[in-house]
Amino acid sequence: MIRETVEPAGLADPGAPSAADTPAERPLRIALLAYRGDPFCGGQGVYVRHLSRELAKLGHHVEVITGPPYAVVDDVPGNPVKLTKLPSLDLYRDPDPFRLPKPREYRDWIDVLEVGGMLTAGFPEPLTFSLRAARHLKARRHEFDVVHDNQTLGYGQLALPRLGFPLVTTIHHPITVDRGLELAEAATLRRKITLRRWYGFTTMQKRVSVRLPEVVTVSGSSKTEIVEHLGVAPDRIHVIHVGADTDLFSPSDAVAKVPGRIVTTASADVPLKGLIYLVEALAKLRTERDAELVVVGRPKADGPVLKAIERLGLTASVRFVSDISDAELVDLIRSAEVACVPSLYEGFSLPAAEAMSCGTALVASTGGAIPEVAGPDGETCLAVPPGDAEALRKAIGRVLDEPELRARLGRNGRARVLERFTWRNAAVRTAERYRAAVDAAATGAAKAAAPRVAGPRKPA
Repeated sequence: MIRETVEPAGLADPGAPSAADTPAERPLRIALLAYRGDPFCGGQGVYVRHLSRELAKLGHHVEVITGPPYAVVDDVPGNPVKLTKLPSLDLYRDPDPFRLPKPREYRDWIDVLEVGGMLTAGFPEPLTFSLRAARHLKARRHEFDVVHDNQTLGYGQLALPRLGFPLVTTIHHPITVDRGLELAEAATLRRKITLRRWYGFTTMQKRVSVRLPEVVTVSGSSKTEIVEHLGVAPDRIHVIHVGADTDLFSPSDAVAKVPGRIVTTASADVPLKGLIYLVEALAKLRTERDAELVVVGRPKADGPVLKAIERLGLTASVRFVSDISDAELVDLIRSAEVACVPSLYEGFSLPAAEAMSCGTALVASTGGAIPEVAGPDGETCLAVPPGDAEALRKAIGRVLDEPELRARLGRNGRARVLERFTWRNAAVRTAERYRAAVDAAATGAAKAAAPRVAGPRKPA
């Protein structure tokens, strides 16, 4: 059973903060923040869903506090994950994105700030969610031992340590990487100006990041990028690999392989995902053999990917699927002869881990942290340079042509995930960072409360 609550209109008197008493043997009370938590529209939602479940399985008490589109949490018998929704104006929702709210919808000054950000072509959600979350938690400071923020990086987050909350923050990768790639793809000055305004929130995220006491990231590559782009000290960043649900994402002989089927996941139709290069590779492949591409995700209307599909005559050979269940996703991956990750950059790449966990042969680019996940070229995957459609064509064609290679890559990929990338391991190591944050906060509080001893006076 999943329990849901909604942010109260008023705030109770929070009282004075106190240091959390959290001995190692006692389960922790964790507030896990997600400004956008839907696991069907991005990797951050997947992270929140699976991490919260595994933390609950370890015995910790987890409450996911989420803005829309709201997070999904799994049922854990005997220790359910609590889901608390912090409503916003949800200005980017389907089917009416960039809507102007009616006067009766406004509740407070944060709503006004949210609309102002949208009207000036910005993306206000990280800021406004951080302010709502800080206000919500202010009234509940005795209910949690630690707060874990999932890449909101808003100014409201900086208030949490002052309110007495030990704070851990996950940064999957700096959004400045996405910003740079999109700007490089922009064809007009107007588009570049629009993108700079939209990504204006990255300035706030950089200012917040350098002041965070405890940062977790998902790969060594992301750690390097966080140091370079956000200026966070390396000794405050801890790498904890995430992974796949290896019980769900598993091989099955009951699902037949579809000859020539390639599957890829592109939850966001942006240049970062490199989907257009895979489409171009498919066009070349189809001059040699029958092949089809199934994309897990929604295309952008009138975007470059759909235009390329039409231009290359691939309308009947590329299929997009979305809003499918976990079981349907697993069977789709199992049915493919090749799984492909063509991204120009990834902070980790859950799709790669999930495909490998299913025992499906993987072709992946070397963008960002993908090699950390996919492993050595020729052993657990075939690796190609990012943004190279011809290299994708050759690698996919080779996997389609060589059944023994497909079987070996699938077998070795599954073994690699089982050894290195599971959600249980991620939860265990994340809980260790929670306790370190709690200990550090308690030490800081003790030092602040200790009486100062006057030293000898200097002569006048």
